[in-house]
Amino acid sequence: MILEENIRLIFGLKVRMHRQEQKLSLSELAKKAEMSVSYINEIEKGKKYPKRNKITSLAAALKVSYDELVSLKISKKLGAISKLLNSNILQELPLDVFGLEPRNLLELMSDAPSKLSAFINTIIEISRNYNLTVENFYFSVLRSYQEIHDNYFEHVEFAANEFRRKIIDDEKPLEIQLRQYLTTFCNYRIDEESLSEHEALDTLRTVIKVEDDGTHVLMINKKLNARRRTFIYAREAAFQVLNLQERSMTYSWMQVKSFDMLFNDYMATYFAGAFLVPEEALVKDLEGIVHSNTFSNEKMLDLIVKHNTSPETFLHRLTSILPKHFGLSKIFFLRLDHIPGSNRYSLTKELHLDGLHSPHGTVLSEHYCRRWVSLKIFEDLEQARAEGKEDEYICDAQTSRYITSGKEYFCISVARALPLVDETIDTSITIGFLINDNFREKSKLWQSEKVRMEFVNETCERCPSVDCQVRASDSIVLKKEQQEKERISALEAILGKPVVS
Repeated sequence: MILEENIRLIFGLKVRMHRQEQKLSLSELAKKAEMSVSYINEIEKGKKYPKRNKITSLAAALKVSYDELVSLKISKKLGAISKLLNSNILQELPLDVFGLEPRNLLELMSDAPSKLSAFINTIIEISRNYNLTVENFYFSVLRSYQEIHDNYFEHVEFAANEFRRKIIDDEKPLEIQLRQYLTTFCNYRIDEESLSEHEALDTLRTVIKVEDDGTHVLMINKKLNARRRTFIYAREAAFQVLNLQERSMTYSWMQVKSFDMLFNDYMATYFAGAFLVPEEALVKDLEGIVHSNTFSNEKMLDLIVKHNTSPETFLHRLTSILPKHFGLSKIFFLRLDHIPGSNRYSLTKELHLDGLHSPHGTVLSEHYCRRWVSLKIFEDLEQARAEGKEDEYICDAQTSRYITSGKEYFCISVARALPLVDETIDTSITIGFLINDNFREKSKLWQSEKVRMEFVNETCERCPSVDCQVRASDSIVLKKEQQEKERISALEAILGKPVVS
């Protein structure tokens, strides 16, 4: 935001604040200052900055001095607004995603400046304590955007379908055709050696470099197999087909400099998924699974292999197709990482459609329930590794019934021993469906006798189970909550009336 706009915004906010303090309506202030209501409204919204004679009239009508009104100093009531303007954070926040402009946000704040200033200060303090960066915020906004749209973007689906129809011959290998498209039509040069020369970059899939003559040099990790290279080429094609300009130069991300960059990278990834796993074909394939009353791990793995993509891309694709075509909208998607031999698991990606579901990101210091299929499947990975089956996918399913809430989810998890790039981490990908009346009506998966039912909870620290054999921590959070309830009950007994904790 340029300084001139800051000046207009601050002036408008001060006029609005003084008008409200004087208990004047817009029309009353307009009459006193001999101006139109629409002009006063535009001043307060930061769209107009009046000339000197009009400022004098406004100051007189508001019973403040001319100097106070034009000063860039902001009162204590609007202190949080001052922090926002001085930090330029309004430039960084992707307000346009939610249909907002900076002046809209500041207008909302000025309606109750004291309370909102306290709220903003609280958010700032929380962000400091939990190391919430602008980058974290961007990822949160992107997830919210996906959730608002049920992770389905029709224009990208159409573009991917048209690209495949016009450019691709289904009788020839996709990898070769995509590579030729990039090198022949998009001025790309493929470099499969440079990344291996730098050990520090060995875990990156790609680095893109634009040379002075406009050539795009795609440096690709030579560890990647044909399937991974095909995905990379499809993703690069997306930047050209969708005309996405601002983008990350590395994949996966190292730095997120703007929301537009993150958003464009996601749209390119979405395009690649839509291209590799076409909507129409996937809908037909899912008919047999969704409406079957017997879930088969083998059939799920066969579908992933059939579409020649990774478990992560395939299951993430389901979050787009199942709500749109099967009415199954209450879904979560998780990716968990695990270092073999350790007792720690990291939730590295999540998406919740039509509500926040369990499991989800919780306090970092707590231990996720070891009964989740997402965690238990890592034991199968260890067994596969011991048997020399590092290259095989593993699939498992589970009905998870939460001990505390009683909610049930039908969960499908897929994992693979030793990912291709970072060989120190195992990863499981899980998609879960809330078992409610809608799910029972539109799918028969919940009837599958082959799928075991497990009582689970979010974390060990919050779990009331007394006979859990895989608990990683005592239920310290739950015990504290119970102690607090006991104290409240005792206090109510003494006082003879309800109390608020």
